[in-house]
Parts: sequence; structure tokens; C-alpha cells
Amino acid sequence: MNQSELSIATIRALGIDMINKANSGHPGMVLGSAPALYSLFTTELKIFPAHSHWMNRDRFVLASGHASSLLYSLLHLSGFDLSIEDLKAFRQWESRTPGHPEVEMTDGVDASSGPLGQGIPMAVGMAMAEAFLASRYNKDDFHIIDHYTYVLCGDGDMQEGVTYEASSLAGHLSLGKLIVLYDSNHVTLDGPLNYSFSEDVKKRYESMNWQVICVQDGNDYEAIHKAIKKAKKEIYKPTLIIVDTVIGYGSKFQGTNQVHGSPLGEEDGQYAKNHYGFNYKEKFFVPEEVYDDFKKNVFNRGKRLYNKWNKMIDSYKTEYPDLYQELFSNINDEYTLDINEFIKAYQDGMSEATRSTSEKLINEVARQNPTFMSGTADLASSTKTIIKDAERFSCENYSGRNLFFGIREFAMVAIMNGMTLHKGIKVAAGGFMVFSDYFKAALRMSCLMKLPIILPLSHDSIAVGEDGPTHQPVEQLAMLRSMPNIQVIRAADAYEMAGAWKKAIETTDRPTALILTRQNVTNFTHATYNDVCHGAYIVSKEQNQLDGILIATGSEVELAVKAQKVLLNKGYDVRVVSMPSMELFDMQDESYKESVLPKENRKRLAIEMASDFGWHKYVGLDGKVISVNQFGASAPANVIIEKYGFTVDNIVDTFLSL
Repeated sequence: MNQSELSIATIRALGIDMINKANSGHPGMVLGSAPALYSLFTTELKIFPAHSHWMNRDRFVLASGHASSLLYSLLHLSGFDLSIEDLKAFRQWESRTPGHPEVEMTDGVDASSGPLGQGIPMAVGMAMAEAFLASRYNKDDFHIIDHYTYVLCGDGDMQEGVTYEASSLAGHLSLGKLIVLYDSNHVTLDGPLNYSFSEDVKKRYESMNWQVICVQDGNDYEAIHKAIKKAKKEIYKPTLIIVDTVIGYGSKFQGTNQVHGSPLGEEDGQYAKNHYGFNYKEKFFVPEEVYDDFKKNVFNRGKRLYNKWNKMIDSYKTEYPDLYQELFSNINDEYTLDINEFIKAYQDGMSEATRSTSEKLINEVARQNPTFMSGTADLASSTKTIIKDAERFSCENYSGRNLFFGIREFAMVAIMNGMTLHKGIKVAAGGFMVFSDYFKAALRMSCLMKLPIILPLSHDSIAVGEDGPTHQPVEQLAMLRSMPNIQVIRAADAYEMAGAWKKAIETTDRPTALILTRQNVTNFTHATYNDVCHGAYIVSKEQNQLDGILIATGSEVELAVKAQKVLLNKGYDVRVVSMPSMELFDMQDESYKESVLPKENRKRLAIEMASDFGWHKYVGLDGKVISVNQFGASAPANVIIEKYGFTVDNIVDTFLSL
């Protein structure tokens, strides 16, 4: 057994021990793909474990996140901050080695993964970010942004539609620095792959403008290395390296679905180790020569590359101080938005759809932040997301700041996640709010990874009108609000919209969904940035005694204020509260909440053109909600709004019924 074979056997043995000790995990891909990742890590992957967040490192995404023990073994051996004790705590409470990789928890993990299909889209986003930043900051003698993005995926990823959405775009954009290793073991959890999948992946990827290289033997680490080197020479196409592997290689049950997601156990685990020639009885044993192999070929090689880059960046800082400062401010997420001058253009009584105000704010954000990018899923004219003085991001022009994702909502958000994980870019991209259903799974990962992407979502209610119920969101607001670690902001007018965009741009630890009207709204709230940040505030106070509270969001706030005047004429003195963000309001202290929604007043009416789900925590058991708890209809907006009860008369009558 030579040195490389011993190192590969050690990786496999660590995977077996981790999964057996936890009595939980997925050994199949771990044992099949160990040679491929050994080859990548020790020969081509540009990383320096002592500086794991080095800006110019290569990125690696384990798309098949269930093979996490394989990644953890490699990170430990390479010298990342991950000990043998961490490996022994695999899948346990508060360990740094969770069941699927999580970017916030484990040193060296570049992306959280688990839901199949999203790994390649995130990697596409990383490659796009690299191309954009290189076009802006690289100079003839200073290639300070110059790295590759690698992925390990499996048969499951190839069956997910979002993989192809993103792969299609990657080929279209000629992302030559994207290299995907495809562990093709022909087995899924339920049995042989041919139960459900028989397409020619090679032909499909070639049709999408990818270079495809095939490696017939997944244990041939030298052939895999040659394939990676060949992939790096192709600068105009991303590369898919199809590696034929044996799932659970070495196990008595290799090649079957029995080794996909169940521990091998002591007997079969030892059988597999003996098969590799790894004849050590001690669990979690790493021979010193294996540590030496990784120190020489991963850690020390990375250190040389890092030091060389550091010398270059020092010279770059002297030669281009402004660009240096701009780049590293962006890497540190120091994005800001000054809205003081912007808001002076707006006056009370002006009428404008919040999607149009948002468009102007997007352009103001772009003017103030040169690495802000904006895009949409083929709806730019409707969602109004174009940066007017910027060009299109394309294979001919990677410096363009307008992103055209095509009709790929799911991939759009997953790609945004990858761009944000890369660092150095703030990205916003929108669509019709009803289509948030398409990208919910990717947005969930945004929340989990604490990624500050921005989603301007227009056509926010039944006021869409004639397009009918397929395009009129009802339950989507409740869905978005139900997700942990998101801020959803539905602005009532331009004043609130400006505060919402400032909050979104300056947020660093969660995504923001901006909910935008298609129809015009009138400026009247005089909302400040602090009002928006508080999530809810008194937009129109009662005159004397407090007889009740009307709570509304978005376009319905103006309707509530009109109803307040009618109620006052009838002898009822009510307060109107605008609640642009439930999440931000819930974060306030109890004294502020009490000042807006005093507990003793239980006559509360909420008004929102969406499902009432979630509103009862604010109106209580005695309150009511004017809402939409059925699908919409196709008719002019003013007709639908009236038919569904969003009128002053209905608000007045409903309040009086309290």
C-alpha cells in the first residue's frame, strides 16, 4: 500500500468509525468518493486551513450533504479547526460535526447542504461572484480574485430539477472556473438508479455547453487528478467529471442501497477496513504518515499560495488603495444606504406603486454600493429590478450588474445564496410574490445560513386583478413570515419603502423579503427609518380616548386611516397602527410593544389582503381580521378589492361589530 492508498483508506476508516459510533449516517458515498476528494484536496484545491476564510481560496461545496463524514474527515486531516474529538461527536448535541454540513458550525465548510439539488446552484453563484469581482478588481499584474469552485454531487442531485436550472445558466454564462465531480454509483436510497432514472447525463450536460470528462474507475485517484487538470484548462465551459464509483466500496453490501443510509456496524466495518488493507484495530486511528501527507500536500501547499497572494495584496493596496478599501469593506458586509436625499423627492399626496419606488431605491443602492447586483426571474419590467446605468452580467461582460436568471425562480435564490456565501457582493433579485412557492426551499437555506439576500416581491395581493387566482398571492405572506430568521417588510408608501430598503441593505444576518404593490398607493405615513425598524408604529393617533385599534400593512394602511375618520364621526376614537414587519415588531422590548398595542385595549381589527394566519397573536381572541382566506378571482382590481370586503364601509361595520 503506497502513501496515497493509506491516506484514502484512513479517510474511509474515519467515515466508518464516525457513522458507527453515532449509529447514524450515510456511509455509501463516503466510501465511494474518498479517492476523488483525496485527489482534489491534495493536488488542486487551493485552501489554507490556518486562514479558512481566505478570500481567494477555492470554494468546495458538498452537494450531497449526507456524505458529511467524508468532508469532516478531510477537514480534520487537512488541519482545519476540527479535532478527532469533534469527529467522535458526529451527529451529537451541540457538536461541530452535524449530520449535514452547516457553514456556521464547522470550520472549512463553505456552504450548508443537505436538500439535494441546491449544491450545484450555490456553486454556480460562487463562480458568478468570482467572475464579477475579478472583472472589477483584477489588474494586469494583480489577479487578486482568481480561484475555482468545486462540487461533489451524486445521482440524487442529478434528478432534482433545480440542478438543471442552474447548470443550464452556468453553461450559458461560460463559467469555466466551475468544476463538478459527479459520483455516479447508480444507486439511490430506494434501490438501483434505473428504477427511476435512465437519461444520458453526459449528453445532457454537453447540450448545456459543459465540458464532460468520464473517469471509469472511482478508485483511480491519478485518473481523477488528470481529469481535474484537464477541466482547469477549459476556460470557456464549466466541467462535469463523471466518476463511476461503487457505493459503500469495501462493504459486504457494496453496490446496493443497503449501504446508502445505514451504519455498516462493527463486523462489516472491520471487513471493509481489511478490504482496504487498513489493519489497525484502534477506532479513529490516523497513522502519522497520513497526517504528514496532508500537511505537505494541503496545509503547506496552501500556506505557500496564501503567502504569495498576501504579498501581492500588499502591493495592490499601495497601487490601488481605493479599490482595496472598497473590496474589503464589501467582504466585511459593510453595506450602507443613505436615504436622506432620496426621500426629499417625495411629498404627501404623491401616488406611486411601491414596486416603482423600490426600483428607484434599487438604483440609489447601486449608486452608493458598487458591488450591489440586482436581478429577476424574467420579470424585470414587472418587478422593476433593473439598475439603469449598469450592463447585463454575461459571458461577454462579467462586470455587468444586472442579473438575468431566466424563468428559474428556485435556482435564482439558490444562486443568490452562493453569491452571498462567496462574500464581496450584496445581491437582490425579485419575482411575483405568488411564485415565492417555487423558491421556498432555497429561501429556507438562506435563513438557515443567515444570508442577507434581498427579495423584492411584487404583485403582492388580489389587487393583481385580471391575471386571476394563479397570480394572486393569498397564503404566501403567512408562509414567508412563518420561516425562522427572516424579515418580511410590506411597506405602505414611499416613506416606509425607503426605510425598508435601508434596513434590508444594512442587515447582515438574515434575508429580507420586500413585499411590493402593483397598484399605486398614496404617500402619507411620514414614516422614518426607525419606524420601519420597529416593525410597527402608530401612523395615526386617536384624538382623545382609545376606543380601539386598526392594524394594517401595505396598501391597506391608507384604507384604515380613511375608516378611522368615518369612525370618529360616528363617535368612535380609534388608533391606526401600520405594521410593515411582524418580525421586527416581535423583536422590540415589551414597553415599546405596549406603547403601540396596549394590552387593555382588546377591540382590535387587522386589515390585510392575505390569509389571516398569524394575525390573531396581535388582535387576540376578541379581535377580528379582514383578510383573504380563499383564492382570488379574475376581474379588474377595484372590483375584486370591493367584492372581498376591502372597503371603508366594511372596515367600519366590522369594527362596530366588536
